This record gives sequence, C-alpha cells and structure tokens, in this order.
Amino acid sequence: MTDFILVAGAWLGAWAWDEVAADLRAAGHEVHALTLSGLAEKQTLPTGQQIHVQDIVDEVERLDLRDVVLVGHSYSGVPVGQAAERIGDRLRRVVFVDSNLPADGVSFLDGFPSDHIRAALAEHDDAWPLLPPAAYANQDLTDEQITRLIGEGTPHPASTLTEPAVLKRPLAELPATYVKCVLDGRAPLPAVAEALEGGRWELVELNTGHWPMFSTPHELAEILREAADRG
Repeated sequence: MTDFILVAGAWLGAWAWDEVAADLRAAGHEVHALTLSGLAEKQTLPTGQQIHVQDIVDEVERLDLRDVVLVGHSYSGVPVGQAAERIGDRLRRVVFVDSNLPADGVSFLDGFPSDHIRAALAEHDDAWPLLPPAAYANQDLTDEQITRLIGEGTPHPASTLTEPAVLKRPLAELPATYVKCVLDGRAPLPAVAEALEGGRWELVELNTGHWPMFSTPHELAEILREAADRG
C-alpha cells in the first residue's frame, strides 16, 4: 500500500481527483486529495506559493505518512516539487502531471512567457480568472467535463504565481516520474529534459490533453500505480 497525495493545478480543488482517487483506493492504496489554501472550499484562507508548499508538508506530517507519492498537476508541480524536497525520507516518489517545475528563486510566471497571465491578474484584482470554455477545446474533454471545470473552479490567487520557489538541491536528485500529455504536440519543458538526464526521472507519455484526471482518469491512475511500484 502506498499513500498518495494528489494536488490539482490552477483553479481546481481536491474534487478534481474524484475518479483517479477511486481507482487508486480500489487498488488498495490510501489517497489524500488536497485542496490548496485560497481555492475551492479554502477560498477564504490566506494564500501564497510558500503557503501552498506548507499545505502539502503539513498534510504529510499531520497524517504521519511514510512511503508517500506526491502528485502535482500543472501549476501545482511548483509547490509539490518543493514539498517533495522538504519531506525528506517520507517521500517514495514525486509525479509531475503535465506540470510546471520549481526552480530556486524563480516564480511560476517567470518560468515561461506569461505576459497574458500578468495582464489578466492586473485586470481581475490579482486573481487569475477561470478560463473560458473555448480554452478547453481539443483537450479530449466532454462538454459535461468542461462545464464542471468551469462551474466548480475558482479564480486562482496571484501571490501563488509570483512568489519565487525555494529549493536547496537540484530537483533532478528526487525520484520522479513526469507525465507528458501529448495532445498539444509540444515537447517536454527544457527543465524536464534536463532532469531526465540525471537518471532518477522517467518520462511517461499520455495521449490526452492537459486535464487527464478528467479525460483519462483510469489511464492516469494506472500510471500513478506504476510510478509507486518503481519507488
């Protein structure tokens, strides 16, 4: 049995993992889907990127988990990567699901061309607004899934996107799986390619769009189970 902590990306809460979590539990694993501060049912809590890192670390310590697989999707790869370093020998593996990666001293928005997001933050009181339905087109999602993503999503707090990450050692030293959703046709980020050269990371491709917990939950759960087996 492995303890999984599942952390969804921008706008999403623990609810995003319902189907993946059900599959993992059916396979005998413990699953803890985590909503980060400032999102979903935790919208009113103070927030920031380092608070998000602490949210994850606190969950591991509160439950006294060992042999943990941390899973971060999209934005949440940034706090998950930092938390993976901080929980030390409690970590079994970290899985990045089509996610951004933390780099010491670099914010989420500094990691890629993000002027359009910065403009959106300025226009919406320092919150990243929900995407319009058209942004989910061609992502292997049903109309019902898109409706749920928009209907249950919450604006994403700006401070989590602009605070720099804090890492004490190279991310490539952690045992990791990177899941690349290939529907967009883009190659993995340069930071992923660099980490793969270190020998402790593996790359797994998934033929779907950016939200595989909705589009291919069973396939994603199987990838997570296999990642846990690798340790």
